[in-house]
Amino acid sequence: MGDANTRKERPAPYRSLELLPIHLYVLVHLKKANVEYAKMIARMTELPLEMINSAIMDLMEAGLVERDSGSAVKRSKARFKKAFEVHKHHTYYRLSREGELFVRSIDEKWLKCYFNAIFPDGWKFIGVLIKSRDFEDACKKAKAKNCAGLKEELILHRFITSTGRKTRFFKLFCKFLGL
Repeated sequence: MGDANTRKERPAPYRSLELLPIHLYVLVHLKKANVEYAKMIARMTELPLEMINSAIMDLMEAGLVERDSGSAVKRSKARFKKAFEVHKHHTYYRLSREGELFVRSIDEKWLKCYFNAIFPDGWKFIGVLIKSRDFEDACKKAKAKNCAGLKEELILHRFITSTGRKTRFFKLFCKFLGL
């Protein structure tokens, strides 16, 4: 893809929701965890709680995520919990049936299209960044054009810090997607 506006081509199959990396992360996190609360997702990713809450609300409006009912959560249901059973002191969320089907449909072809729509040669660069020490190293290895613009995009999506280091969010994002 060229430098043209690619937002029209971005995979966003649910209503008018522009699926950002944070949305995608919340979906795959809920797939792995089964049920989770926003504060724990924020703690694990080291992202602001407001950002996680906003992403969850967007996903709820799109019908991909729903609140989990009940007063207690068993470890068999909440896979990331350490205790056998915990009483709910937070609002827990889970994937809706629609969300389950959507996450199941995400494959390498979809991810390649998704990352290439976010930034030029996105799929290739993400693969290089995963294996690189930091952004500067990845930029050299990928022989990327417009490294400054690419760096801004990666900072915007919280994949790297302003110094070029990979974020905890990026590492979990890649791990949960199996990249």
